[in-house]
Amino acid sequence: MIVLGIETSCDETAAALVTDTREILSSVVFSQIQQHQPFGGVVPEIAARSHLDHIETVIRTAMGEAGIRWKDLSGIAATCGPGLIGGVIVGATTGKALAAVHDLPFIAVNHLEGHALTVRLTSNVPFPYLLLLASGGHCQLLLARDVGDFVRLGGTIDDAAGEAFDKVAKLLGLDYPGGPEVEKAARGGNPKAYALPRPMKGRPGCDFSFSGLKTAVRHLVETLGHPPDKTETADICASFQAALGDSIIDRTTHAIKDARKLAPELGHLVVAGGVAANQYLRERLTTLAAETRLDFVAPPLALCTDNAAMVAWCGVERLQKGLVDGLEFAPRPRWPLAAAASAPDENDVKG
Repeated sequence: MIVLGIETSCDETAAALVTDTREILSSVVFSQIQQHQPFGGVVPEIAARSHLDHIETVIRTAMGEAGIRWKDLSGIAATCGPGLIGGVIVGATTGKALAAVHDLPFIAVNHLEGHALTVRLTSNVPFPYLLLLASGGHCQLLLARDVGDFVRLGGTIDDAAGEAFDKVAKLLGLDYPGGPEVEKAARGGNPKAYALPRPMKGRPGCDFSFSGLKTAVRHLVETLGHPPDKTETADICASFQAALGDSIIDRTTHAIKDARKLAPELGHLVVAGGVAANQYLRERLTTLAAETRLDFVAPPLALCTDNAAMVAWCGVERLQKGLVDGLEFAPRPRWPLAAAASAPDENDVKG
């Protein structure tokens, strides 16, 4: 079984081919970072136009690198949400058109499920597992029980973790995307230099909140009375990262207890999404997993950020279960991953 995956939910135009034997035959990503850098964030209209300009070339390149012909494919999977709707429409429409022309099954992929199942592609992690899904547009704790079967244990009530990283970077005059820049600066800083809040730490439940932490950093910068120098920037980044890490560890500890009530056989703690590339957070989560008798697993760094290999693999898993979608499937800017999720909120939005 070979599936073509297409990803256009934010600012990466991507295509990949993956087999049911977990082989990534090709994975091509065109990044729009340079186009959005002057604005300090993703501009939806620019992103959608760029997807239109590059998607055909990206798909042709992926097919060529894999040495695969259209008749060799088993299906076509495309991200159909959640995300910036202009970009999602480009990828979904392209995927549907190719499926129709080549008479192939079409699989509408939830972008969040793509992230959630990546460790089953790279490490063959068995269900059930606890998933921390953290990126620029979402931050959730989920119990992954099967393909299409997720229980949401907690999520952000305001900003996502990746968004907090990006906004702190912007406050400090660091380049976009901010997450890697804050992590880089933090390596030379003192995490105890500034007292910052640990949002939600010690409270019941598994929900996150990062808006207050972001605001605290803004107030800190304002009280300095001058643009932070290199040392101050490093200390602020280290202090911010430590505060965010303490909050995530506290919330995840609660989630482990809740997940074990639903799935006593729980064996793995998994982190996925762009924030999963942060080495400091990986180290903290590795320690937590060891303390709670779980195996810690994270995807390779290249598969943490948005990519089409995860979309193709999600397509493989869904196709194996006969979960095929009609060409009338409508792209969705909001699409809760967990059946237990209530009304859609910022936690279900990619962007």
